[in-house]
Amino acid sequence: MAETLNDLGDLAAVSAEAAVVAEPKIDAQGRSYATGRRKDAVARVWIKPGSGKVTVNGREQEDYFGRPVLRLVIAQAFEAADRVGQFDVVATVKGGGLSGQAGAIRHGISRALTSYEPALRPALKARGFLTRDARVVERKKYGKAKARRSFQFSKR
Repeated sequence: MAETLNDLGDLAAVSAEAAVVAEPKIDAQGRSYATGRRKDAVARVWIKPGSGKVTVNGREQEDYFGRPVLRLVIAQAFEAADRVGQFDVVATVKGGGLSGQAGAIRHGISRALTSYEPALRPALKARGFLTRDARVVERKKYGKAKARRSFQFSKR
């Protein structure tokens, strides 16, 4: 009996701790902010309830990302959280190429969603959207044509 009461006390402490952690972070304008990173790209992302409009560097999503695959990458975070078309996104992104920038925006949206609605964290975490993808381009070494490729061998 005492063990059961002790376990219940532990559960109460854990749930109280979880309640402290799971508090939404929303600013005065009703927005939630997060930073996303991928390769050399860094994205500052604000989300707020709306119609699903995505603005990147002051331009529409379709104008900035011409390839449909990149727009799908951005939408993955909302699909995983079942929040498609419920949030407007304003993002400023710098560095890297378009693929890295799309990944950075997805990372930022995922983090902003968890700060706006902490209950979405398990769904996004399971899909791997909250993990910063640490893969970056390897630097070129001296004596090599690229990072690892040697110059062509010539016997004569």
